[in-house]
Amino acid sequence: MKKLLTLSLVILLIFSLTACQTNTPAPAPAPTEETPAEETPADETPAEEPAPAGEKISVGLVTDTGGIDDKSFNQGTWEGVVRYAEEKGLVLNEDYSFLQSISDADYIPNLSQFADQEVDLIVAAGFLFEKAIQEIATNYPDQKILFIDAVVDAPNVMNAVFAEHEGSFLVGVAAALKAQEAGKNMVGFVGGADFELIQRFEAGFEQGVKMVDPDMEIVIQYASGFDKAEEGQSLATKMFDDGCYVIYHAAGGTGNGVIKEAKDRATEGQDVWVIGVDKDQYEEGFYGDGSKSVILTSMLKAVDEAAYVAAKSVEDGTFQGGIHMFDLKANGVRIPEENPNLTDEWVQKINEFAEKIKNGEIEVDPVPSRVKGN
Repeated sequence: MKKLLTLSLVILLIFSLTACQTNTPAPAPAPTEETPAEETPADETPAEEPAPAGEKISVGLVTDTGGIDDKSFNQGTWEGVVRYAEEKGLVLNEDYSFLQSISDADYIPNLSQFADQEVDLIVAAGFLFEKAIQEIATNYPDQKILFIDAVVDAPNVMNAVFAEHEGSFLVGVAAALKAQEAGKNMVGFVGGADFELIQRFEAGFEQGVKMVDPDMEIVIQYASGFDKAEEGQSLATKMFDDGCYVIYHAAGGTGNGVIKEAKDRATEGQDVWVIGVDKDQYEEGFYGDGSKSVILTSMLKAVDEAAYVAAKSVEDGTFQGGIHMFDLKANGVRIPEENPNLTDEWVQKINEFAEKIKNGEIEVDPVPSRVKGN
């Protein structure tokens, strides 16, 4: 059984690159609903027997440049690690911890640091890790890795992938219904970077909007990264000024700037809305006395569940490499259970579309029309 020794961790953290930071945010409440994933694992058999009763596993999370407190993707993944750790009585910074990446150059050093410490599971949050995971998986063939949002074909890598386009379709429906109610004809999308993964958010959102109103205008903007809150706010400023009524962001920490701009405007009495991503961002949208939120709804990705499931599989000896799909049918993408800013009628309509996607009546294209040249 491999353990993180407190003294070793302290020494390693002192001598690590200044870009590699370990912080300790307050653990978020555990999600109330567990969502099992539909799996298509590789042919490999589990690498080891279950840990003996009473044994603990160790987990190390490496964030991308969005940071642990991005209130979105990284934070959601960490919440899954925390949920598992609290259930099993793991000790923070002894049995589980995280390292933040300030730039792409930090990915391999941070991953290597945990691998050298022989943690039982490394969690890498984000598709930007792809090349780094390929290298680490090769250099440390016995190291178990959970890679979220992309695929590295290696027997020691569990790849958690999500049907972002399906969940984004649902919030596109919500955006269009809200805009129609207000007599508006323009909504918008802000992506953290113009990559294929983020394009899936754009594609689903676009199709959901058009399903409700084929003539509604959709403004598309991409930022230069996922840690650019000021840039996100600047993009939102122009989009709201140009007439966008609802903006859906898939931009991590950059999306916090989009939310801030909406909150500032709502405080001044303007009627504008934002759709959150990855985790329920309703509380992030509170303004004024905190009784109202600018978050219309959120597109949830079960990144917390992916982290939890991977840790549990290491503990019980069922960890397998391969692709583990978290789609709408597996409840891997969805809207929140509670949506205070959506009417019951809208929620019912969104749920009807969800069922049609699940049973194949509607097939959501993961490629946006602008990319296809339509």
